[in-house]
Amino acid sequence: MDMKDLIGQQLKQTVAGYIPSGPVQSAWKDPLIGFANAEDPLFKHLKQVVHPGHLLPKDLLKGAKSVIVYFLPYTEAIVSSNVHGESPSRQWAYAYSQTNGLIAIIHSELTTLLESKGYRACTIPPTHNFDPVSLMSAWSHRHAAYIAGLGTFGLHRLLITENGCCGRIGSLVTDLELTPDKRINGNHCLYFQNGSCAVCLERCPCDALQKDTFDRRKCYERLLENESHLNLEGRSDVCGKCSCGLPCSLQNPVIP
Repeated sequence: MDMKDLIGQQLKQTVAGYIPSGPVQSAWKDPLIGFANAEDPLFKHLKQVVHPGHLLPKDLLKGAKSVIVYFLPYTEAIVSSNVHGESPSRQWAYAYSQTNGLIAIIHSELTTLLESKGYRACTIPPTHNFDPVSLMSAWSHRHAAYIAGLGTFGLHRLLITENGCCGRIGSLVTDLELTPDKRINGNHCLYFQNGSCAVCLERCPCDALQKDTFDRRKCYERLLENESHLNLEGRSDVCGKCSCGLPCSLQNPVIP
């Protein structure tokens, strides 16, 4: 079994064996995984399309050769719980915090696997690694996932994978050289495909999401307001309304 297969197998085993604690226990569908060349020129391009301070893989790990990216798709039950109303469901909020815990375990176990084979890895937190003023992160998991061929961006600025956009993305950088995956041709977003959908704009409860703009500050203020109302243990600054109840929530809606 080659290293890509070993990494994928470890990822699936970790997700399948994870039992979250709490009054609500989240579950996930089989994870998706992609691999990118750390020297892919698109990483440098992120300094233009995301922000000038976006890090390169080699900034995170000297001698970086590859970026491993994975998507943890939520189950239909989690997604459907968050469709109705303007406030996020408790099930959605628990899924967010419990997936953060799962990502920490995945990172630990993948790092152990790589180190056992003589390689190094650098992990990046799944969330709250952004600048409090600009609200911009120095590393975008979503853009890394695009570069690794896991999906394409939708009108809602989320990544639409073969299992939809509802879920969480994790990534790590390693000095193990892995064959990169091909990026997706075309687009998984129905709006960009043929203009037939813009439901995500209607779903945004605070009008932060517009066709040509995204008010990051207005969105974040809404997340903090939701967190104060949910009053759960751990971080629960969530919303997710723009990703639920859509043709792309659980699948790629564009027929090849």
